[in-house]
Amino acid sequence: MFIALSTFTIANDMAAEVREAFRNRPHMVDKESGFLKLEVMYPQENENEIWLMTYWTDEESYKVWFANHYKDSHHGIPKGLKLVPGSTKVRFLEHVCG
Repeated sequence: MFIALSTFTIANDMAAEVREAFRNRPHMVDKESGFLKLEVMYPQENENEIWLMTYWTDEESYKVWFANHYKDSHHGIPKGLKLVPGSTKVRFLEHVCG
């Protein structure tokens, strides 16, 4: 299993709006080939930091989605959202056991 972990930190007190946008997302990625699930969380010590994990059967499925639909997936971002400069990170993980 392939996991893409994206993290970012909200700079302008819109954490509640961002969390609500994820709760009400249109689920476009759910129908993509190889997609397994999406989890959105934040650490208790910083509610402005968002962790977004997408789980895929394989890396190639993720790459196909990213190349074709990544921009479309961001249409629900709340207007006026500002991020802490340099806080956006993406890491790729291989699942070992669960």
